[in-house]
Amino acid sequence: MQVQNEADTMHKELMELISTLSNGTISDRSSSVFYKGASGSQYSSNSFSLLPSQPKIFHGRESELQEIMELLGQNTPRVAILGGGGMGKTVLARAVLHHTNTCARFEHRFFVSAEAATTAVELAALIGLHLGLEPGANLTRTVVQYFISQASPCLLVLDNLETPWEPAQAREGVENLPSLLAAVEHLALIITLRGSERPGKVRWSRPFLQPLQPLSNNAAQKIFEEITDDSHASDEKAQLLELTENMPLAVDLMAHLVEFEGISTVLNRWKTEKTSLLSIGYDRHSNLDASIAISLLSPRITPGAQQLLSLLSILPDGLSDHQLTQGNLPITDILSCKSVLLATSLAYKDTKNRLRSLVPIREHIQRFSPPS
Repeated sequence: MQVQNEADTMHKELMELISTLSNGTISDRSSSVFYKGASGSQYSSNSFSLLPSQPKIFHGRESELQEIMELLGQNTPRVAILGGGGMGKTVLARAVLHHTNTCARFEHRFFVSAEAATTAVELAALIGLHLGLEPGANLTRTVVQYFISQASPCLLVLDNLETPWEPAQAREGVENLPSLLAAVEHLALIITLRGSERPGKVRWSRPFLQPLQPLSNNAAQKIFEEITDDSHASDEKAQLLELTENMPLAVDLMAHLVEFEGISTVLNRWKTEKTSLLSIGYDRHSNLDASIAISLLSPRITPGAQQLLSLLSILPDGLSDHQLTQGNLPITDILSCKSVLLATSLAYKDTKNRLRSLVPIREHIQRFSPPS
């Protein structure tokens, strides 16, 4: 509920900013309107262009980072970082943003979170605020013209693009903006988006970056040990990491909890609290349940897809295609439901081609939407 309230507040304040911009009553450089982030800190609208910090702990995404850097070496690079909630898409984008080669090539770098936007107009307004543009009626044209007018290469990262992109009624309009931006030759575009589908209307750079998967055991252990400052091997540590199934967000939250409470205490608490143990923060980056819930709020999640996900929550080994089609499961259009879960990254195919969900997602579903 707290996370939803924060999102509602962010959206309301964005709408107020859009109204002010559209009326042409102020310049954002002298604005007295403030945006309150989920962390509770306030930023004036003329400070939206501040870049997020470089990740201090970064393990397990080195190959993806290298792939993106190679793509950024192409002409007019267009990169989509995909994956489920909590897979580290934003962290990877931040690592790209601060990479030495990125800083050398792109004189102007911008990072815009689309989390508060629900339409193409709101998305254009957010970008405009980050660019420090003067108010005007046609925000989309103004944003595109800004990048066209730049003499040196620019990099724009649109983070959490799923928020405005997910609703079917807004998708076409939202896709138009990246399409127009992609036509600017000296602008490199990176988006992060939940799921495994790339938005249409943009010719994304090849080869495609594959959706992010859970970390390797070694990478998850490195992150855990760097946060807890405990490099000693133990059965309890192995048990905790198994509970995260190497989902980066879960590993990070679990490690920070262990740092203060100790491994034994956290293991005992997990037995009764499950994912709520890792859900004390107020945004998707510090609250595991909130992160998973955002994926479940996708308009694509039909009742049938929800039923299938609930069933997967009690099946650690998942379901084979034969079981899906021949198991007489009481789910209408079950293969379509399977596709939805794969597209939203709430489920995945394992090495045996079985449909499964990660432990944190299964535990969340068992708590909030158990099978009937």
